[in-house]
Amino acid sequence: MSSASINEIIRLCNSNQIQKVISLTPTVLHNFGPNAFATLLHFCARNHLLTFGQSLHRQLPPMPLPAFLSNHLVNMYSKCSRPDLARHVFDEMPIKNLVSWTTLLTGFNQNGLHDDCFRVFVEMIRSNCVPNDFGFVGVLSSCSKRSFSCGGRQGRQVHGVVCKIGFADDVYVGNGLISMYCRCYDDGDEQGWLLFRTMKWQNSISWNSMINGFSMNGRFGHSIKLFACMLRNKIDMDRATILGVLPSCSSLKSCWQLHGFAIKTNFVSEVEVATAFVKAYSASSGDIRDCYRVFSDARDHDTMSWTGIITSFADRDPEKAILLFHRFRSEGFVPDRHTFSIAVKACSTMTTERYGSALHSLILKSGFENDMVVSNALIHAYSRCGNINLAESIFRRCSDPGLVTWNSMIKAYAMHGRGEESLKLFSTMKTAPDSTTFVAVLSACSHKGLISEAREIFKSMKDIHKISPDTTHYACMVDVLSRVGLLREAKELIDEMTTEPDSVIWSTLLGACRKHGEVVLGEYAGQKLMEIQPENSAGYVMMSNLYREGGSLDSAAFVRKDMKEYGVKKTPGLSWIEIGNHVHEFASGGRRHSRIEEVSAVLKVFVGKLKKEKGYVTATAAAATEEDEERVLMHGEKLAFVFGMMNRRSGENCIRIMKNIRTCVDCHCFMKLASKLTGLEIVLRDTNRFHHFRDEVCSCGDYW
Repeated sequence: MSSASINEIIRLCNSNQIQKVISLTPTVLHNFGPNAFATLLHFCARNHLLTFGQSLHRQLPPMPLPAFLSNHLVNMYSKCSRPDLARHVFDEMPIKNLVSWTTLLTGFNQNGLHDDCFRVFVEMIRSNCVPNDFGFVGVLSSCSKRSFSCGGRQGRQVHGVVCKIGFADDVYVGNGLISMYCRCYDDGDEQGWLLFRTMKWQNSISWNSMINGFSMNGRFGHSIKLFACMLRNKIDMDRATILGVLPSCSSLKSCWQLHGFAIKTNFVSEVEVATAFVKAYSASSGDIRDCYRVFSDARDHDTMSWTGIITSFADRDPEKAILLFHRFRSEGFVPDRHTFSIAVKACSTMTTERYGSALHSLILKSGFENDMVVSNALIHAYSRCGNINLAESIFRRCSDPGLVTWNSMIKAYAMHGRGEESLKLFSTMKTAPDSTTFVAVLSACSHKGLISEAREIFKSMKDIHKISPDTTHYACMVDVLSRVGLLREAKELIDEMTTEPDSVIWSTLLGACRKHGEVVLGEYAGQKLMEIQPENSAGYVMMSNLYREGGSLDSAAFVRKDMKEYGVKKTPGLSWIEIGNHVHEFASGGRRHSRIEEVSAVLKVFVGKLKKEKGYVTATAAAATEEDEERVLMHGEKLAFVFGMMNRRSGENCIRIMKNIRTCVDCHCFMKLASKLTGLEIVLRDTNRFHHFRDEVCSCGDYW
C-alpha cells in the first residue's frame, strides 16, 4: 500500500474514527515507521483501546525502542488502566528521559497508585533527573488524594524539593502546593493562603484552588469573600470557580445568588455545574422545583446529572424520581450502580413492593444483581416495603457482604420484630461493627424488650469496640429501659450523657412516662422536649394525654390551650393503601377520600361484627365522650383496611397499609382481631416499625 494510505490512517486518527482505524490499520501496518506508530499509540491512549494498543505493541521490534516510542507505550498502558504493563515497558528502557519519568509518575497518579507514584518521584530524584512542572504537579496531585498524615508528610517533602530545585515561583507548581496543603491538613487552608499571597502571580487556577481549599476546610466566609474579590478584579472564571464556591453557599439565599451568576455567565448550562446546583438545592431542603429547573437548563446530560436529579426527588417525591428514571432510560442512557441504587431507594418509600420488584427484574437483566451497592439498596427497599423474606434472600446470596450489607439486614430484622435474628446476625458478623451497626442492634433489643442483651451490647460498644456512643445510641438505650418501666434508670442514663440530650430522647422518655403513669418525671421530660422543639405538636399531645390519663383534666386543658395559643397544630394521622396501581389516602375522621361515606358505612358494619364475634371493645383511654369514641373508630388505618377488603382480588391474602405516625392501641387491637376474623395477613407500617398481623397475633408481640 502507498504512503498515501498511511496518511489516510493518520487522518482518521486525528478525526477519531475508531472503527475505521482499527479495520484499516492491519493492511498498512508493515509500512509504518516510528512516528506513525507513535500517532497510533496516542490514538489508543486517548480512546482507551487496550486490545488494539497491545496488538500494535506486538508489531514493534524488540527493545530497545526509540525513547519517544517507549514513552508512548508507557502512556498508552497507563491511560488504558494497566499501570503494571506501563512499569514493565519503563523498566526495559535502557535510557529514560524526563518525559519517561513524568509519564510513568502521572500514570500511577491517574490509576490511584499513590504509593507507587511517590516512589517513582523518589527514584527520579535519585537518578539525577530533575522534575519539571508537570512532574511536580503530578506527584502533588497524588499526595492530595492520600490520607491526611501520609499525604501531608510526603507533600511537605515534595515542597522541600520544589524550593531546592527552584520551582517555588512556578504558578502551576504553586497551585498544586495550595491544593495539597488544603486537602492534607486540618488547618491547611492557612498554609495554602500563605502560599497564595506570596505567589509572584496567580492565574485563575490559583484562585479556584484557594476558594476550593477554604470551602473544604469549612471556611465558607473566606471562600465567598475570595470569590467576590475575583469578581471585583475581573479575574477570569470557569466552571471550577462555581464548583469551588458552591459548597460555601449554605443558605438558600446564597445558593440563589450564585445560581443567578451562573445563569448570567452561562456556566449553568454545563452539566457538571448543573448537577452540583441540583445537589446543593436538594441538600439545603430548598424547593425541589429549583432542582428540576437547573437540571432542565443544562445543555447536555450524562448519567451523573440524571442520577443527581433522581436523587433529589427520591426522598421528597419518590414517584417523580421513578418517572425520571424511566425517562432517563427512554432517552438512551444506561443506568450504573449508583443510578440503580437511588431508583431502588425511591421505591422503598412506596406502599407496596411493586415498583421495587419491577426494578429488581431490570437489575437482573442488566447484570447488577451481584453488585454490593445495588444489593444493599434492594435489601433496604424490600424490608421497607414489608417483604422481609425477599430482603433476607438477597442478603443470603451476597458472597462477601460488606459492612453496609450487614447493617441493612440487622436493621431489617429489627424493623420487622425479629430481634433475636438481629442479634444472631450481629454475633456472626464477619467485619468489625461501626456506629450504625450498634444503632440497628440496639433498636432490635428495644423492639423486643431484650434488656440484658442491650446492656451488654451497649457496654461492649464502649469497652471492646472503642466506639463512643452518640445521642442516637443513648436514645435506643433510653427506649429499651423506658418500655419496661425502668424510668428512673433511663433518667440516670440521660444524666450520664456528655452531650446534650436531643428531642428524640426526651420524647421517648415522655411517651414511656405516659404509658406507665409517671406524671412527675413525664412533666420534666415534656418541659425539656418543648424547650428544644416548641413547635412540635407531639410533645403537647403526649403531655395532655399524660395529665388526662392521670386524672388532671385541668392541666390537660391548660396544655391544649398553650398549644392553640402558640399556633401548634397536631400532625394529622394519614394512612395509605395501594389498589390497582393507585394509592388511596385516608385521614383519621374520614377526610380525603371520594368514597368515604361508603367506606365508613362498611367499617361500621365490620366493627359490629368484630364486637359480636371477637369481643372487640374500643380502646379509648383518652376518650371522655361518645364523640371521641366515634373518632377513634374512624382512624385512617381502619378505613384503609376496610377499603382493601372491599377491593381485594380473588386469591389475595395480604393487605398492606402504611401510616405516617405511630399506630394507636385501639387500631393495633383492631388489626389483630381482624386478621383472625378474615383469615388474612395484615402488614401495617408505622413510623416505628412493621406490624405483621396473623391469626390474632402481631409480630411485635404487643411490644411497640
